[in-house]
Amino acid sequence: MATIVSTVAYLGLEARAVEVQVQLIAGLPAFNLVGLADKAVGESRERVRAAIAAMGLALPPKRIAVNLSPADLPKEGSHFDLPIALALLAAMGVVDAELLADHVVVGELALDGRIGPSPGVLLAAIHAGSVDKGLICPAAQGAEASWAGGGSVIAAPDLLSLINHLKSHSALPLPEAGLVEEGVSGPDLSQVKGQENARRALEIAAAGGHNLLMSGPPGSGKSLMAACLPGILPPLDAAEALEVSMVQSVAGTLAGGRLTRTRPFRAPHHSASMAALTGGGLKAKPGEVSLAHLGVLFLDELPEFQRAVLDSLRQPLETGTVSIARANAHVTFPARVQLVAAMNPCRCGHLGDAALACARAPRCAADYQAKISGPLLDRIDLSVEVQPVRAVDLFAPAAAESSAVVAARVAAARALQTARYRDAPVTIRTNAEADGLWLERFATPDDAGRALLVEAAERMRLTARGYTRVLRVARTIADLAGADQIGRIHVAEALSYRQRPPTN
Repeated sequence: MATIVSTVAYLGLEARAVEVQVQLIAGLPAFNLVGLADKAVGESRERVRAAIAAMGLALPPKRIAVNLSPADLPKEGSHFDLPIALALLAAMGVVDAELLADHVVVGELALDGRIGPSPGVLLAAIHAGSVDKGLICPAAQGAEASWAGGGSVIAAPDLLSLINHLKSHSALPLPEAGLVEEGVSGPDLSQVKGQENARRALEIAAAGGHNLLMSGPPGSGKSLMAACLPGILPPLDAAEALEVSMVQSVAGTLAGGRLTRTRPFRAPHHSASMAALTGGGLKAKPGEVSLAHLGVLFLDELPEFQRAVLDSLRQPLETGTVSIARANAHVTFPARVQLVAAMNPCRCGHLGDAALACARAPRCAADYQAKISGPLLDRIDLSVEVQPVRAVDLFAPAAAESSAVVAARVAAARALQTARYRDAPVTIRTNAEADGLWLERFATPDDAGRALLVEAAERMRLTARGYTRVLRVARTIADLAGADQIGRIHVAEALSYRQRPPTN
């Protein structure tokens, strides 16, 4: 009769139930593992054999058959080590199989029997709670698993301690949920000298969750302002923090089981590949756009990225998800990000400055900016030109408004949006996520604003997407002003940010 232990296989942010079935069969000694397992799972035979030997036990002189069911579901990762070992020990009579029936088991084994961490424990804990089971996991990830709530969590440092706990010979301490980090300090907006127009665009972007492109010469403060953005964004609520932590758990970046209330801020280098940015690889891991979920994805030196890499962001920016297709699976990760990009107007960076511009201007600027495709630019709500910082601004006292002051206005605007979209059938957190139906209901301009928008749409040749994004930005500007209806002044300001940075 086969011994069964429950575990999971990860597919995106979904943990699917898997049964580890072990049976001892009379015959020549062998250790066979089947069930569409990858190389890491196949290698678990040696780790399990060595870990059991470290306890002073020997495998029975029989054929050991291990089946991972369902057989058509791909099994990836080293977290299958512990459930295979426990199922084998139960088949050997070392531990009662009934003690394992009410638990989902994950964990990697070392050769000496230590239980090491593996990615995705938070997802496994959530799955275990949904099927009214407890979780057995590595001690290093007990704090992470405890955030899921629901069933009990057994966090064991090694295989021998776990067996003694299950047989009531000694008890393992109950893990406690990791600490919540309220925030991480960063640069303050008061450090930005001058740049009132860019600061205003940054505030609008934060209030409505809009995508932002800053263009200007080197040293004008673009990167500094982008780094200030997390400091004026509202903190993650409990549900959002758990959602972000699930992505980090799958990626294996959730250190110490600590959840954070600060929104993610990811700034990949411009040499990043498509797989690094959008996700992928052999085991379909989340990329930077998913690791920035519900936060900020900052792309500095935007034209320096490979064009194919930039164009791969089109779907995530539009749908809030990224899909990775493989021959044996189709994986979807969340990617609701706020894109903030910075670029020089040309390769030399000094377009418009006769003393510093290169000899190829303005053709240099046209060629440089052409690296960014029109469809990607169409998905950027706010485009602002950042002027060079003057020496008189550098010696001026700090700006009157700090990040805390701006964050208060952003929080008030976000509160209006939360109340506005509370009854939406799908989750809408900000104006940037509002679709056509809700825009018609809440973002209809007055007569003067509508006339200006229609005229500008014809002159600027706005696409349907561009028209919608102007309305979203105008709604955010009205929220910051405390206005119930969008007026002409709100539409005019939104249109001013729609213009592409000049090339000459």
